[in-house]
Amino acid sequence: MSNPLKTVASDAKTLWHLAVRRAKGKTHAERLENFYSGQAGDYDDFRRRMLHSRQEMIQSIPVPEGGVWVDLGAGTGENAEHIGEPISQLSKMYLIDLSESLLEQAQRRVDANGWTNVTPVCYDATQFVPEEGAADVVTFSYSLTMIPDWFRAIDHAWNLLRPGGVIGVVDFYVSRKHPEENFSKHGWGTRTFWQPWFASDNVFLSPDHLPYLKNKFETVSLSERRGKIPYLPFVRAPHYLFIGKKPTSSDTTDEA
Repeated sequence: MSNPLKTVASDAKTLWHLAVRRAKGKTHAERLENFYSGQAGDYDDFRRRMLHSRQEMIQSIPVPEGGVWVDLGAGTGENAEHIGEPISQLSKMYLIDLSESLLEQAQRRVDANGWTNVTPVCYDATQFVPEEGAADVVTFSYSLTMIPDWFRAIDHAWNLLRPGGVIGVVDFYVSRKHPEENFSKHGWGTRTFWQPWFASDNVFLSPDHLPYLKNKFETVSLSERRGKIPYLPFVRAPHYLFIGKKPTSSDTTDEA
């Protein structure tokens, strides 16, 4: 059973970093490390109540036997635990992040679970290439909004994936003012409140993430939702869950 006093103290520390401390640094990596270094140990408990649908996204993806899974913006590596026992079927899983403090937590998690096929790596999500040269699965779990060149990250995921490979993304977002048919439409209040609210912590919600993903990949599933934010009882932040597939050559031929 969790200790309520410990939870409140941990939350207070995290909220101080979110609301008061501004990330400093000349590079994206420096800003990430400056922001997360003081809260890395408290990261998981608070984010579980804020970052919704992560486990569902991970568990929606079939684990490829002998495959390679690259988690871009992996943080503390909790997504690896969400895979569960099937993680042993992978030949390799790479946990990629630019924050060394978060990756230290990821390495502790790897050691605690005894995973010999999971490796945390400090690297840019737009440039990392596994030693195998390609991946069967690429995931972004609330990380795309924190990557300045998010379009390069998506393009890079496309290049990493083998034909037929799967991409999974879950993240905050706002809709376009005039979204395409079958997309959710957010009102003025949603579109104007959440973008600056998150941007203060260098989390940049975009109306273009989903259209770009749907244009790039074959859609397997898409769900647009809202979730609770700790200590903000009457508001719900919008997020989406996208599962896509890189077409095989035969898919491309059929479409042509």
